[in-house]
Amino acid sequence: MKNICIGLMWVFVLSFHLLAAPGLAAAGKNGLSQGQTIYVPAYSHIYSGDREKPFLLTVTLSIRNTDPDHGIQVTRVDYYETQGEILRRYLDAPLTLKPLESVRYVVAQSDSSGGSGANFMVEWQSEKNTSVNPPIAETIMIGTQIQQGVSFTSRGQVIREK
Repeated sequence: MKNICIGLMWVFVLSFHLLAAPGLAAAGKNGLSQGQTIYVPAYSHIYSGDREKPFLLTVTLSIRNTDPDHGIQVTRVDYYETQGEILRRYLDAPLTLKPLESVRYVVAQSDSSGGSGANFMVEWQSEKNTSVNPPIAETIMIGTQIQQGVSFTSRGQVIREK
């Protein structure tokens, strides 16, 4: 029962934090952009109990082109660990997402190298230097252990406009 209460507390705290946090911001007056760098928080594990026992999570990064008329190019998807060291570069060449297309990258539950402060850096640009609806970049974390499950999302934050 104690583990269930701790799990529910984490879900409540994280849900409140995510709902209160600012959404993905677009710099243009009309909400359009030609490109951005997005910081996306991720958690390869969270802690539970008095002894801060790691609770391992599968992390899925989802990048969604929200523009119904224009494609975008994803030019960088990098995964960093808690101390800011790069763990993985996912792209060797730019990836084009057609209108309303999505792509996902998964960090396995058994891969705890990112830690509780892991993150992704995502860069994108519009095709033909046109202003488009910015994509949504978010992580979905899920884990199950001993009859306990935890899942939550974390939305990216724009840190630089093109």
